[in-house]
Amino acid sequence: MITLTDQMRELVDPALENGCPCIIATASANGEPDIGYKGSTMVFDGESLAYWERTKRQHLKNLLENPRVIVLFRDAKTRVNWRFHGVATMHEKGPIREQVMARTVKAELDKDPERKGSAVVIRVDKVTNLAGEVIQTR
Repeated sequence: MITLTDQMRELVDPALENGCPCIIATASANGEPDIGYKGSTMVFDGESLAYWERTKRQHLKNLLENPRVIVLFRDAKTRVNWRFHGVATMHEKGPIREQVMARTVKAELDKDPERKGSAVVIRVDKVTNLAGEVIQTR
């Protein structure tokens, strides 16, 4: 069972401000990998992460071809790390998009002044640590 904890929310939501933004790994339909920072990553609910997709570049293209992702959180100061394995869904309009936008950190929204971004919600199927040990699974 997946239950994203209060500790996860307390560390992931302000990760950009704390100097340890989450990193997302995606792959295209033919397996070409891509990796990059997502400073707007948040714990969306008890089993999902979300972020504001404002760049609409390779990550988005990959997600549309292959929705399986891994999100890495690592805070060197607290020595806490998690890998969230899941399936991403894009929300270009509607209430989920609005909810994610409302919770997106100001620094990320400021880079999207016309609010043309989309919400990406990742249903977490497994949480592991950096050693690959399973902490939670669906």
